[in-house]
Amino acid sequence: MNSSRYRPRNFILEIAAILLAIIFLSPFYLVLSNSVKGLKDILIDAASWPQVFHWDNYSKVWDAIDFPQAFFSSLQITVLSVIFIVLFSSMAAYQIVRKPTRFNSFVFLLLVSAMIIPFQSLMLQLVRVTSILELRGELYGIVACYLGFGMPLSVFLFHGFIKTVPFELEEAARVDGSNPYGVFFKIVFPLLMPIIVTVIILNTLWIWNDYLLPVLVIGGNKDLTTLPVAVTKFFGQYTKKWDLALAGLVMAITPILIFFLSLQRYIVEGVTTGSIKG
Repeated sequence: MNSSRYRPRNFILEIAAILLAIIFLSPFYLVLSNSVKGLKDILIDAASWPQVFHWDNYSKVWDAIDFPQAFFSSLQITVLSVIFIVLFSSMAAYQIVRKPTRFNSFVFLLLVSAMIIPFQSLMLQLVRVTSILELRGELYGIVACYLGFGMPLSVFLFHGFIKTVPFELEEAARVDGSNPYGVFFKIVFPLLMPIIVTVIILNTLWIWNDYLLPVLVIGGNKDLTTLPVAVTKFFGQYTKKWDLALAGLVMAITPILIFFLSLQRYIVEGVTTGSIKG
C-alpha cells in the first residue's frame, strides 16, 4: 500500500522531468516558429509567437535551393552508403568473430582505434587522396568515404552482437550442405536484424545531417549537393537570411524525423531482443 502512494518525491521528479522536456523541446519551438516569420520579426524577438505567418518562406526555399534535387542527392547518398556499411561491416565482423586469428584481431584493433581519431585531423589528407584517386565530385567517391568512416563503429557493434549468435546453428547448416555464404546470409544475417536496425539508424542520422564531408568530397558538383550543404546558401559573408534558412532547416529534418519515428517500434524490439539474448 505504501508503494502505491503518491509521494512528494514523485511530484518533484515529475516537475523536473517536465522542465527537462521543455528545455529539450525549446529549440524545436524556436526553429518552427521562426521558420514562418519575416526576417524583421526574427531579429526583433525570436522567441515570440508569429504575429503573421509567412508560409511563402517554404515555397521560396523550395525554388532557391532546388529542393527536389537536393533531397534526391541526400537520399541516394544516404541509402547507398548505409547499404554498403551494413553489408561490409556485418561480413567483416562475422569473419573476425568466427576466425579469431592474429591478423583478424589486429584488423579489429585497427578499426576500434580508428573511432578515436578526430575527423578534423584527416581532412587535408582526405582531400588530397580523393583528388589523386579521382573520387571528388563523384557519387561513388562520397559513398566510399562514408563507408570508410562508418565501418569502425558498425563493425564494433556487429562484433559484440555476433558473439550472442549460437554457433550450433551454423554447424547444423553446414551439415545440411550449405556453403559459407549461405550460412551467413541465410542463417546469421537474419538473426542480426536488431543490431542491423541500430546500425541503420545511427548511420542514417549521421550521413543525412552531415555537412563537412560532402563539402570536402563533392565540391562544386551541383548534381550531388545535399540538403545540409544547400541550406548554407542563405548564409553569406554580410547577410544571413534566417527566415529562409530556418524554413530550409525544417524541410531538411522532416524526412529524417519521419524515418526515425517510423522505426521507433523496431528500436524498442531491438533493445528487447538484445537484452534477452544477452
